[in-house]
Amino acid sequence: MSHDHHDSFSPARRQWLRRSGGMLAASLGAGSVANLLSMGPAYAADYKALVCVFLYGGNDGMNMVVPSDTSRYNQYAGVRGKLALPKDQLVALTGSDYGLHPAMAALQPWWAKGQLAPVVNVGPLVGPLTKDQYRAEPEGSSLIPDSLFSHSDQQALWETGTGDSDYRTGWGGRSSQVLKTINPVIAIGSNGRFGVEDTRTPLVLPTAGNVFGAYGLQPSDLTWEPNALRKAAIDALYAQTSGVGLRDAYSSQQRDAFEVSQRLGTLVASKPGDANSVPAVDSAFAALMVNGVVSEPLAAQLYQTARLIAQNAVVQGNRQIFFVTQGGFDNHNGQIGQTSLDGTHAGLMKTLAVALAAFQTAITAIGLGPKVTTFTQSDFGRTFAPNASSGTDHAWGNHQLVLGGAVKGGQAYGRYPELVLGGPDDVGVDSWELQGRWIPSSSVDQYAATLLHWFGAKDAQLDKILPNLVNYGSARSLGFV
Repeated sequence: MSHDHHDSFSPARRQWLRRSGGMLAASLGAGSVANLLSMGPAYAADYKALVCVFLYGGNDGMNMVVPSDTSRYNQYAGVRGKLALPKDQLVALTGSDYGLHPAMAALQPWWAKGQLAPVVNVGPLVGPLTKDQYRAEPEGSSLIPDSLFSHSDQQALWETGTGDSDYRTGWGGRSSQVLKTINPVIAIGSNGRFGVEDTRTPLVLPTAGNVFGAYGLQPSDLTWEPNALRKAAIDALYAQTSGVGLRDAYSSQQRDAFEVSQRLGTLVASKPGDANSVPAVDSAFAALMVNGVVSEPLAAQLYQTARLIAQNAVVQGNRQIFFVTQGGFDNHNGQIGQTSLDGTHAGLMKTLAVALAAFQTAITAIGLGPKVTTFTQSDFGRTFAPNASSGTDHAWGNHQLVLGGAVKGGQAYGRYPELVLGGPDDVGVDSWELQGRWIPSSSVDQYAATLLHWFGAKDAQLDKILPNLVNYGSARSLGFV
């Protein structure tokens, strides 16, 4: 605020306004006020959305996508022991040599419709890498991704799409930046490096039924005159220019934050069955509601995502990227219960499958099935060999799932590792390290490039978004969408 306006408000009023700015930042969620959203006309022509589902903790992909041909299944069962899933209980992926965890039956109809595909042995890489090259490189080599087998570092590598765990921006954020999307990445309930850009952070929205915006300054609050006066005072404050670049940038951010909260607040806060809800989405998630609310965290995030996609013209932009999360995958012990068919991992797999199936049902029902592609990511895979605590330890390459009407389903993509401890895909040589930590045969770069090419990115843009993609020559795409 410029000096000659300081006396426009009393000291008490100025103190309230300072607190209101902080209140707005807190209520919008971490990083949201700094979004600097570029506002533009509402439109939805040629609409497409990417939905990233990040499985935090390191999902055991070896028990999510299981080989079902006799030879490889026997190798799998021989090493996995009591963690091995019974072959006759696998969710059949008819026409392929794979099956899903028995708890993931909710996804079988989408396989039958050709809209689901496993992508096998994917992970962070700088470029194509063989076991001999890996073993020959000195510690700290730039050809080996940073801090392998570490949760925080490998989460960063998956989210940034690089081999550098200190890389500041995420590949989702760089995609928004390079493609000049109206919105940054939209994160539901939590934040991550995936959506960070050079000048914008993710727009963090709560799940349905929660307030998005400054408390007491929502549209419904302004019918009370004191609230209306407060809002007018804030608008007047942020409308002023000071001639100081940093102050003016902050004021612009605050104005944008208020505009976004005014535009999306009612939609975000609505609940199933409300006037602002989407009946087709409510119907798709009905089986997951308790007392009229989707309470399970992943399902609640995907429910909100489906509603935002259904009302994409209100959200604005014809390219939108969403980020949702599921935690609990660091299963060093107790991964299974009395049998491999129950326990912690089985519960996680069921939760994931049921939520994804409801989401895809909703997206199909609103007529946007071919326009939305959902994909999983996770810290890393787990060791092929189980540990002594009925669990698995940190590994590297992992299997992922891609779901959507544009997915070329009905088959698996990528090269599955050779299921031999100490074999050509296992980093280990000495007896103590023969655990089945797979060197990825496909990179995060190729995985992301495949998704982004469908999303509309051109080759030159992909090279800006994914700095190591050039190391793969013509093998830029895995071809699943």
